[in-house]
Amino acid sequence: MKTFLSIGTGSGIGYETAARFAKEGYRVILAARNADKLNILAERLKAMGADVKTIAVDAGSPTSVVALINGVESSFGAVDVLHYNAAAIRQATVEGQSLDSFNSDLAVNIGGALAAIHGLKPAMEARGSGTILLTGGGFALYPNPDYLSLSIGKAGLRALALGLFESAKEKNVHIATVTVCKFVSPETEDTQKIAECFWQLHAQHQVDWTAEITYPG
Repeated sequence: MKTFLSIGTGSGIGYETAARFAKEGYRVILAARNADKLNILAERLKAMGADVKTIAVDAGSPTSVVALINGVESSFGAVDVLHYNAAAIRQATVEGQSLDSFNSDLAVNIGGALAAIHGLKPAMEARGSGTILLTGGGFALYPNPDYLSLSIGKAGLRALALGLFESAKEKNVHIATVTVCKFVSPETEDTQKIAECFWQLHAQHQVDWTAEITYPG
C-alpha cells in the first residue's frame, strides 16, 4: 500500500486532500500539533474505509519534522507522497509584529517544508519516484502588508517548488504547488476542488509535469 503523509493537516484543504488520496487507496498519515483535532479528522476518513494513522508534530521544529518522517518510514516504509499544508496565519504588519513571532511564523510557513523536503527528497530520488506537494497562496504573488509573515512564507514555498522542480524531475521526483488565490473555508466546494488539483499534479505523466497550478484557474 502506498503512503500519503500530510503535515499540517487541518479541516479544510489538508483533510480534503488526504481524503482524495485515500479514495485512491493510499494509506493516509495525518500530522499536526493538535492530536484531538487530528483524531476527529481520522474518524471521518475511517468511516469512508480509509487506512488512517495520526501523529503529533510541531511543523515549526525541524527536529520534530525529521522525527516524524523517520517514524513513518520505520513503521510503514517509503513515503510516496508528501503534502505540506502547515501555516501560521497571523494578521500583523511589520511594525505590529515582534521579531520572535515573525521568526516562529516563518519556521512553520517555510522552515518545516524545507525540513520535510530534506528528509524525504534524497530517498525519493534514490528509488526514482515520489511526489512533494506544497499548499501555496496568492500572497506569494500579491503580498499583503497585513499578513506579512504569511506572504513571505508562501513566497518561499513557491520558490521551493519552482526552484527545485527541474532538478528533482531529472530523478523522477515531482515537486509542485497549488497556489490558492482566495480565502477558502472547510467543507466547501473550493476545498474539494483544491484537493483535486493536488491529485491532478500527482497523477500527471512525467512528460506533462508542471510545478504549479493556480486556483482559481
